[in-house]
Amino acid sequence: MSHRITTLEQLDAVYGQPTERALVKELDHLNADYQAFVRASPFVVLASVGEEGLDCSPKGDPAGFVHILDERTLAVPDRPGNNRVDNLRNILADPRVSLLFIIPGVGETLRVNGRATISIDPALLARFEMRGKLPRSVIVVEIDAAYFHCSKSIVRSALWSPEAQVARTSLPSPGQMHHRLSGGVFDGAAYDRELPQRTEAGLY
Repeated sequence: MSHRITTLEQLDAVYGQPTERALVKELDHLNADYQAFVRASPFVVLASVGEEGLDCSPKGDPAGFVHILDERTLAVPDRPGNNRVDNLRNILADPRVSLLFIIPGVGETLRVNGRATISIDPALLARFEMRGKLPRSVIVVEIDAAYFHCSKSIVRSALWSPEAQVARTSLPSPGQMHHRLSGGVFDGAAYDRELPQRTEAGLY
């Protein structure tokens, strides 16, 4: 007997049907409550899909960095990174994206699904100027669905609990990982020494 679920009927037999509240909370726009979550969030995870696979990219800035252009449209600045631009490549191939808004200290999260385009409109870029610098581009998301998610996963993980915080020294450093990935050629120690200054200089 197989233990894999392969049909919707099997899935429904295990999980049952969603509650009425779980269905009613899904909107095709941002109401006032959902807009409050967007404005309070300093961290968003952007998921995309393209011809070469999936991508899930973190985006962060001061709270409210994702702008609400209207109740059906969001704008997300794309700051300097490693230039892989996996999510941007995906958007060009398939506009479907999903956003997860996370707020420090808050258990509930906001999920937004929609279709994205990439803009380099000067007026739009200017809205996101930080420290005299503009983002490379802005990801504009037309909302298809928005709904909040309950706090159970945050509570289970104890994500915001000080007692659950992990010491950074307990994990491999970026330099150590690069050193091993390079077969021992890369100077990981130097990379780690210079990382704080390089990170600060490259934020914007």
